[in-house]
Amino acid sequence: MPLTDTAIRNSQPGPKPRKLADGRGLYLEISPAGGKWWRLKYRIAGKEKRISLGTYPDTTLRRAREKAEAARELISNGLDPSAERKVEKARLAEEGAEASRIEAGFPPTDSFEHVAREWFATRKDEWAPSYGDKIMRRMEVDIFPGLGREYIASITPPQLLAVLRRVEARGVVETAHRALENCSQVFRYAVAIGKAESNPARDLKDALRKPIVKHFPAITDPARLGELLRACDGYKGTHVVRAALRLMPMVLLRPGELRHARWQEFDLDAATWTVPAERMKRERAGKLYGKPHIVPLARQAVEVLRELHGLTGISPYAFRGERHHDRPMSDAAVNAALRAMGFDADEVTGHGFRATARTMLAERLGIAEPVIEAQLAHSVKDSLGRAYNRMEFQAERVAMMQAWADYLDQLRQRGPVSGTTGRAAAPDRSKQTQTLTLND
Repeated sequence: MPLTDTAIRNSQPGPKPRKLADGRGLYLEISPAGGKWWRLKYRIAGKEKRISLGTYPDTTLRRAREKAEAARELISNGLDPSAERKVEKARLAEEGAEASRIEAGFPPTDSFEHVAREWFATRKDEWAPSYGDKIMRRMEVDIFPGLGREYIASITPPQLLAVLRRVEARGVVETAHRALENCSQVFRYAVAIGKAESNPARDLKDALRKPIVKHFPAITDPARLGELLRACDGYKGTHVVRAALRLMPMVLLRPGELRHARWQEFDLDAATWTVPAERMKRERAGKLYGKPHIVPLARQAVEVLRELHGLTGISPYAFRGERHHDRPMSDAAVNAALRAMGFDADEVTGHGFRATARTMLAERLGIAEPVIEAQLAHSVKDSLGRAYNRMEFQAERVAMMQAWADYLDQLRQRGPVSGTTGRAAAPDRSKQTQTLTLND
């Protein structure tokens, strides 16, 4: 007989668990301690199972029957109520964890910011820390405020373009293009891991204004370069900065690569400077596993370094800081010296010495461009896109660096300069099939 509320209220516990059946597998189990639990016995896939439906009186007879009927409907559809309950419990736990994440300030799971940070964590070991910091800073400043909380699968091209337009409106067009490229990488990652079906950044490149390429200011007029060299020789500041000003035109390195130079990297007797791979401008793999960059030192460069060694030789850094001898000099020291000597920022910078050499070595001294590019530590490729081994040009680079230092001496002394009134013989361009990749 089906149970009644009266029968349940009047039921008493016994020395062993008792079962009061209601029919069709539903029953009330009474423990010796007096507890009453609703349970449903059922079979699925030929196996007998049980599921709890609550306790009496919190779950009334009527409510227990409703729960039992809902479970029977699942069973009729081939679903196990117990398994479905576990799925629902996991869903509720996930929702609770998600709510806690958002309340703590974290981005929602599968949002653009969440996937972008996951992508960044996957890729960051490939990059130099400073490069990775720039990418994440760009995301945090320009992209996350507008798109970070949006689910990545729902973002459309117009939504992304609207965010990039705001970056573009600040006048930083190049930053907008870099942000677009980073977003495209995030979307491609999302597609790969199944969290998005397409890349809305794919077709937006032409929707942004084209950036105006701005090169580092550099002096390429021989007479003006001679004035700069004489000013560097006569600089009245510290001896360390003066040595840097004198050496920088001769070594074709970036300012950061020069100012971090350590004495252990120099072999002045062999006239070479071996710059460690990790200090060169390369991708992470190149910094970790690449070969060091060899700088042949002209006689004049060795003289500058020997003189400097007498002052800073006890410090690990050749160009040590003025206040802290265990640190390199400031990254602003060279440019500040150039301004103090009367050379404006739109005329020359410390980095511009590389552009000066790149132009004048080819135009004034007729040096083959692949040799120059190799010494600048650029990627040098042939007409088929194959990268040359930079060491193939070692002998040519040694001769080039000495010729360049001699040429700078002629400019410095205001004497006759080969290549100014009569240019050096032009190289045979028919034999130079190289395609140069310029990426400073």
